[in-house]
Amino acid sequence: MTEDTSQPAEQTPQAPDGPSQAADGSSQAADGSSQAADGSSQAASPTTEDTPQVTDHGGGVWAIKVPIPDNPLGHTLVHVLDTDRGPVLIDTGWDNPASWDTLVAGLAALGTAVADIHGVVITHHHPDHHGLSGQVREASGAWIAMHAADTEVVVRTRASEPGVWFDYMSDKLAAAGAPEEHIAPLRAARASGRMRTLPGLRAAVPDREIVPAELLPLAGRRLRAIWTPGHTPGHVCLHLEEQHPANLPGNGRLFSGDHLLPGISPHIGLYEAPEDPRVTDPLGDYLDSLERIGRLGPAEVLPAHQHAFTDAPARVRELLDHHEERLAGLRALLAEPLTPWGLAEQMEWNRPWEQIPYGSRNIAVSEAEAHLRRLVKQGHAEAVPGTDPVTYRAL
Repeated sequence: MTEDTSQPAEQTPQAPDGPSQAADGSSQAADGSSQAADGSSQAASPTTEDTPQVTDHGGGVWAIKVPIPDNPLGHTLVHVLDTDRGPVLIDTGWDNPASWDTLVAGLAALGTAVADIHGVVITHHHPDHHGLSGQVREASGAWIAMHAADTEVVVRTRASEPGVWFDYMSDKLAAAGAPEEHIAPLRAARASGRMRTLPGLRAAVPDREIVPAELLPLAGRRLRAIWTPGHTPGHVCLHLEEQHPANLPGNGRLFSGDHLLPGISPHIGLYEAPEDPRVTDPLGDYLDSLERIGRLGPAEVLPAHQHAFTDAPARVRELLDHHEERLAGLRALLAEPLTPWGLAEQMEWNRPWEQIPYGSRNIAVSEAEAHLRRLVKQGHAEAVPGTDPVTYRAL
């Protein structure tokens, strides 16, 4: 994978609250993520006749293409899993009337309804995956399951007011070396009270915990949780331990959420609470998780974006190689000390830095900091003593 295919990131909430925002607090879509190694895009899977939003994957598994408004990603693939106690959803989609209508229509095309949903399994807390979960639960009484680490983010977010997010982002950006003209709109919005509701502030609190390595209690199915942190602290993939309906070679099927996508490298962000003194290594977590999925060797991967694909080990190797090359390139940039903001400015994105939207720059700086943490942990970079904002240099 080449450096110049990288993009600021997929739409991704940042700690402690909503996703990347415009200065007035309105939701601002980011720009997708890295493209496939060869830069190509693949066609979507064929869909059921007369119901273009529904794909039948066989063996009691379907995908509904639920739109994400005003976002280049286009849609979330909400998977429907038939069980002996009724249909279970894997993710639900963005909280938006058009998204809800599409989900309802997709279920109707399968001969069921939202009221029939037995449970909801969430791969991670981002609003394009968890946004409609509360509405599904209200309509059906379904349980909602999520890994404890992401549930913690949901609970923390719900307890925060929008002003907390503005203060946190202003402080984080200043510490990262952002220029005052970039931070000023956040501070002005905070001072004026011009704070719209941020996505995720009222996300549904899950009532069940997904426990890594354990089977989920789904009657008649074998669905095992695999903890894959990195994209978020509590991201999970879900391994359907059943023979592939088309007898493809491999180890069952994998619902991969955003962890493993056919043509996108997911954003690696930071999710610490403002008062948390720990320094995490989300990129290291992600790379370790990738290797775990590569060893699993599923026959087919059913991701939450783009389309189903095979040969997971090859895709894992592409992503591992991409991040290895990216880290080497950043280490070269750090021959001269740089702040996280300064590093982000010099990194290769899908467009020149000056053309990257305001909110996506915040995501890009978060991505730069995640890579810096990995370099420091590897002993390839260090903070320069006495610098404020802190600069980093290669070792």
